[in-house]
Amino acid sequence: MADKSTSKTITRDDANNLDRTLRPQTWDEYIGQVKIKENLRILLTAAKERGHAAEHILLYGPPGLGKTTLANLISKTLGTNMKITSGPAIERVGDLAAILTNLSPGDVLFIDEIHRLSKSIEEVLYPAMESGVLDIIIGKGPSARTVQLELPPFTMVAATTRISLLSSPLRSRFSGGTFRLDFYSNEEIATILKRSAELLKVTTNGLILEKISTRCRATPRTANYLLKRCRDLAQLENSDLDEEVVKKTFELLEIDSLGLSHPDRAVLEVIIEKFNGGPVGLNTIAAATGEEPSTIEDVIEPYLIRHGLLERTPRGRIASPSSYSHLNYPENN
Repeated sequence: MADKSTSKTITRDDANNLDRTLRPQTWDEYIGQVKIKENLRILLTAAKERGHAAEHILLYGPPGLGKTTLANLISKTLGTNMKITSGPAIERVGDLAAILTNLSPGDVLFIDEIHRLSKSIEEVLYPAMESGVLDIIIGKGPSARTVQLELPPFTMVAATTRISLLSSPLRSRFSGGTFRLDFYSNEEIATILKRSAELLKVTTNGLILEKISTRCRATPRTANYLLKRCRDLAQLENSDLDEEVVKKTFELLEIDSLGLSHPDRAVLEVIIEKFNGGPVGLNTIAAATGEEPSTIEDVIEPYLIRHGLLERTPRGRIASPSSYSHLNYPENN
């Protein structure tokens, strides 16, 4: 029994270590986002030469594009520790105070999903980011008093997928710059996959890398996920990771040649079959597909629109001629 328990623990640890290993450890290993990397190189190198903490940085863009990896590289470049938290984890002013007062000089504080901070927490952050002080109100009513704590110099790196939900005063405090991460090209994804395949110790070729890169929604995290699932199937079938394994993996995951998953196609099919191609409202599509409106709007629609499969109009959503062709429907006249 002890051996089995140990084996499970090792397997779980190995999986966690593998995910960390696939994450780029140097700027050279971080593929893509060339302009952002150059801007950060200048900002961080100049700050390090002056012996100052770098200015606060805001990273935004869709999930899986490398915001957390950039934060890690920023910390490594500055040669300091990185403390990690997230917007939902900071519920009270005391939570934020505990984090800030435990920072060492020059540390990087990474806040993921910063758009989910409450307004009261945001207001406490303003003086901390701008003046390096933390204002805490102790007590209530006439006896309340304000205590001001000096904070060590630190660099905040924040990440968000919904920058529109950040208040203007908070956005303006990121004096080091606000950077938007773009989707990756197929060539960049193929380069990322080649490195990941080497780390996973699986043999691939250009055709396999191309097939995965065209179906990963231009996102490195999804590309690595698909590569690992192909590796899993090859292992279970005692086979090489060849084109047949890749094809079978995509069939099992219900991912088509454009990278559309079952929920993506369901949205288009509902619009075409039930509403004659549209226009149709978001809530109606959600009711017909069983998906949450926010999931459709934030996750599914952007990819469909980017590929020209869906049009968003004031009257509602419309399936484009390309969607009819891709799903093999006769075009709506």
